[in-house]
Amino acid sequence: MNSGHTVFRQLLQLLPRHEFDLCVRRYRGNYRAKSFSTFDQFLCLAYAQMTGRESLRDIETCLNSHQEKLYHIGFRGSVSRSTLADANERRDWRIFQDFGQILIRMAQRLYQDEPFALELNQPLYAFDSTTIDLCLSLFPWAEFRKTKAAVKMHTLIDLRGTIPTFVTITTGKVHDVRMLDTLPVKEDAIYTMDRAYIDFTRLYALHQQDAYFVVRAKDNFRFKRLYSSPKDKDAGIRADQTVVLTTYKSKKDYPDKLRQVSYVDNKRNKRLVFLTNNFALPAPVIAEIYKQRWQVELFFKWVKQHLRIKTFYGTSINAVKSQIWVALSIYLLVVIAKKRLGISCQLYTFLQILEVNLFEKKPIPSMVADALKQITDTPSDNQLNLFTY
Repeated sequence: MNSGHTVFRQLLQLLPRHEFDLCVRRYRGNYRAKSFSTFDQFLCLAYAQMTGRESLRDIETCLNSHQEKLYHIGFRGSVSRSTLADANERRDWRIFQDFGQILIRMAQRLYQDEPFALELNQPLYAFDSTTIDLCLSLFPWAEFRKTKAAVKMHTLIDLRGTIPTFVTITTGKVHDVRMLDTLPVKEDAIYTMDRAYIDFTRLYALHQQDAYFVVRAKDNFRFKRLYSSPKDKDAGIRADQTVVLTTYKSKKDYPDKLRQVSYVDNKRNKRLVFLTNNFALPAPVIAEIYKQRWQVELFFKWVKQHLRIKTFYGTSINAVKSQIWVALSIYLLVVIAKKRLGISCQLYTFLQILEVNLFEKKPIPSMVADALKQITDTPSDNQLNLFTY
């Protein structure tokens, strides 16, 4: 990349600007916008995400301190907190959602041949949600409980590369299992979920679409065993059974056979029971598939720790959804940049290096290499490292 460009500009060059403009036109994002375009708004929010800005005033002050560099980065309007606040309230959040979907497809293409912990020829996805707490007095539209507000981010993760492929944002009152109705289903793909998603009507709908699921069973699960397969005790398998449901409602909702795999996690001394409609894979692989579901939890933890989705720059539903989708877009941009530029360090380390060098004029690969060399060359001592992740 051109060393005359700032790091921020080099990152933005990886974005499909033409696709962004199509999203803007689709929702008339620049209608009556005289000086502050939708792309200016995206740049402000992207900068805030990458550098951890706390407020609109913080964004305004920090960006204007680099005034001479803003035009070369892509800004065409002046940055003020009032203008940014108006844009967050007024511009349709679906612009950033649609653009995020474009980045998702880009990331999936880049990581489609990524090595995976399991030898599977099928796509493997994990589905879960995370709750983002809000102040009820500031966000009354997001009522969750009597004294609490929240939104939920329901996310489907492609486990080959940890790419979010489907995201929908709802108020905290929406039950997780309802989101199975909107889940994009691929034939022959495997979907792993926690027991919060046990709903036999919806699981049977997945089954009828020729997709597979691996879900943890609830404690009150009632069934009738038809026959058992040989156990693999060395792999922690205590039972591998073909079963049918026995209660009237569950049997009506899921009339076909199910496979029940009982697994003991020796490290935690815990017994887990899984339900699946996949009868072909070995029982230890079924257990390992569910274990990979933890990647979606790590994704939520990473995003909450390193991007700004716990405090918001606006209080309307439009502002909240815009900020969440821009945060996801930045995550995807860093993932895309890491792959395209051949960056070998961890994603968080890469983001840290970008954060402190955003306005430096140095090619990103050489900048990262120099930073990693400095880390490697730092003399070790007996002091423990507080930041281990």
